[in-house]
Amino acid sequence: MKFDIVNLKGSKVSDLNADSNVFGIEPNIGAIRQAVLSEMTNMRQGTHSTKNRSNVKGGGKKPWKQKGRGVARAGTIRSPLWKGGGTVFGPEPHDYNHKLPKRLSKLARCSILSTKASEGNILVVEDFTINSHKTSAFVAIIESLDLKNKKLTVLVSEYNENLDKSVRNLKNVYLIDSKKASSYDLIDCDVLLIDKASIEILTEMLS
Repeated sequence: MKFDIVNLKGSKVSDLNADSNVFGIEPNIGAIRQAVLSEMTNMRQGTHSTKNRSNVKGGGKKPWKQKGRGVARAGTIRSPLWKGGGTVFGPEPHDYNHKLPKRLSKLARCSILSTKASEGNILVVEDFTINSHKTSAFVAIIESLDLKNKKLTVLVSEYNENLDKSVRNLKNVYLIDSKKASSYDLIDCDVLLIDKASIEILTEMLS
């Protein structure tokens, strides 16, 4: 797979021949689906909770005597039948962890990268070295690359403080370390903006 490498002003600098085993395979839709669902499941905190009758405050005393009142028997005001009582079979905190086989995870990421590449939605930049931390600096780059109004995932090979600060306030731009990019990170964008070094990192990780 061949990519054009551009600078931050949008001018072509050189070419890059990427590994076809990472950027040029036949996409496996099933693998992508399983990987994205697994990652979205793992994002869930699992902290949802309700109080059952043993957790509701009060109700230690029997509300009224067992017999003679002509009404139903009652042993506690914490009964689920009463207003303010406990919840029956309500949600309890639990872990949503779902482990995915490494081979399947790699296949999913390669499939997404290959799909993006075939659709022309991967843009390779020489590097992301910028001298300003202002948001306007990165907005100018987006306009130069003709990516305005697009949802972007920016993959970088190393941390850049100016780049990090300039991206923070932009709603549809997400800065991701290429070594930690998940299937969800790669698929949840219109265009993947990648620096040249990240292509080599992805190739080494996924080939």
